[in-house]
Amino acid sequence: MQQRLARGEAAALGELYDRFASLVHSQANRMLDDESAADLVTRAVFGYVWENPDAYDPKQGSMRSWVARLTHRESVQRLRREYGADEGHEEAGLEERVRRATAAARADYIVASMPAPLRAALELAYIQRRDYRQTATDLGVTEDEARRRLRLGLQLLSTAHARPLEGSPPPGYGRPL
Repeated sequence: MQQRLARGEAAALGELYDRFASLVHSQANRMLDDESAADLVTRAVFGYVWENPDAYDPKQGSMRSWVARLTHRESVQRLRREYGADEGHEEAGLEERVRRATAAARADYIVASMPAPLRAALELAYIQRRDYRQTATDLGVTEDEARRRLRLGLQLLSTAHARPLEGSPPPGYGRPL
């Protein structure tokens, strides 16, 4: 994909867009809580990918992780510009919003990236309000297996709110750009 983008193949960008546009848009919308701003971030991310295909390094992680990092970076920059233009907001308010938006985006990314059996168990338990016994029945697994899946899914999600060390990427995002 990267080589095709580097050669200027528009079809490669289209394929990349088809594969990752919903990830980019939903992550940006979750962080910014603004559909129009999410549209702008989506365009900016894919514009950057088109103009800088060599910026992706497969040794640093998957293309999905790279695109998610670009989305996160662009969304944070947009939040900073928004708050910088509004003198009524203090820096602490901006940082808190960035922190919450980052945790929410990480949670979305973790859920989207987790294995389907874990995701299905969490969706049944927390979206459809099933207890672990009903979840086991719906999934056709033992109650112990349902509890194991729920526990593991929640452990993965709990990392979304962990504050990364300074200079390190959020969990699930690979290395910093």
